[in-house]
Amino acid sequence: MSKKLSDEDDVRTATAPFQAEFPYERAEEAQVTRREFCNFLGLTSAALFVATGGFAVKAVIDARETESFSAAQITGAEALAPNTSLNFNYPTERDSAILIKTANGEYHAYGQKCTHLACPVYYSQDHQRLECPCHEGAFDVATGNVLYGPPPRALDTIEVEIRDGQVWATGRKPTGGEHAS
Repeated sequence: MSKKLSDEDDVRTATAPFQAEFPYERAEEAQVTRREFCNFLGLTSAALFVATGGFAVKAVIDARETESFSAAQITGAEALAPNTSLNFNYPTERDSAILIKTANGEYHAYGQKCTHLACPVYYSQDHQRLECPCHEGAFDVATGNVLYGPPPRALDTIEVEIRDGQVWATGRKPTGGEHAS
């Protein structure tokens, strides 16, 4: 008696009632060859690589362009007591910022949005640092660098100048620094 090597006949018999609902022919099973599949993967990968290169070139071109902001007087900054802060808008009315006058009389200004999830930061007089109440992040007053918490980078810096005893915001630059060590 010969030993049966395949149970294909049993499978075909078992699936015969379902052929009308799920028709397929054995010849159609391998509609895509390995070569066609590999060609598809290669072309798709090449297209994604070229697209990524295009985005990288655009980012480099955009990074070369510097945004210029007009100077704006920060109203009420002259009357600011040491170790206090003042909220103002710069460079537009929609951009909130915070000006801090440190205990030694220096002025520092930053964009008021936390770099983690854009919650507004506030100045803590007790700790002499900028704090984000949403996720307990903190920033250094003198540099804007992250002291602790989830923010991925420092606050955007607003450049300030003293002109005839008045405080002016003269520019805004995003920072790319990491957590302080």
